[in-house]
Amino acid sequence: MNQRRPLFSRARRRHADRGFILVIGLLFMLVLLLLSASMFRSFTMQEKIAGNTRDKQRSFEAAQGALQYGETWLGQGNAGTQIACTASNQAIASLAVCSGGLATPALEDTWPGWYSYKPAGMVVLAGGGLATGGDINYQAMPRLYVSYLGLTADANGSLYQVTAMGQGGSSETRSVVQSTYRLQSQVTCGSCP
Repeated sequence: MNQRRPLFSRARRRHADRGFILVIGLLFMLVLLLLSASMFRSFTMQEKIAGNTRDKQRSFEAAQGALQYGETWLGQGNAGTQIACTASNQAIASLAVCSGGLATPALEDTWPGWYSYKPAGMVVLAGGGLATGGDINYQAMPRLYVSYLGLTADANGSLYQVTAMGQGGSSETRSVVQSTYRLQSQVTCGSCP
């Protein structure tokens, strides 16, 4: 006896297969949507990280430039006498050696006195941000503080501490660099060959 399946059963099975494919298709679309959303978030996060890294590098370079200016200024024989540095934001043209040092150069605005250093080409605008040409505006001019530490151990030179702070395009991005600079005394010998 040959039994045939009723036509009704085949149609129901085909209909069930179509529903299964629809569910699989919807799950596949959901997975793609989740992947694309996570990729978008990842790209946005990477862009923020790159911007913060660039801003930090710019603040470091601004501080390093001010530090090198201070070291060059000392090397040109400008050390002279020390003064009590209490006024903040003095012009770099009046740079002097401060009698008190910065024990811990904080990133906040707690320096007893400092000099502003603005290299050529630096655009400083309160609020920072981007310039019209796409370059960055710096939040503030780099700061410079030079202090006398004393004589060297062999008493043939003087030690100075040069501290500089730079900011990037954001008020939260600051870098402080510090060096100890030695000025060697010039010794002349009248009877040397």
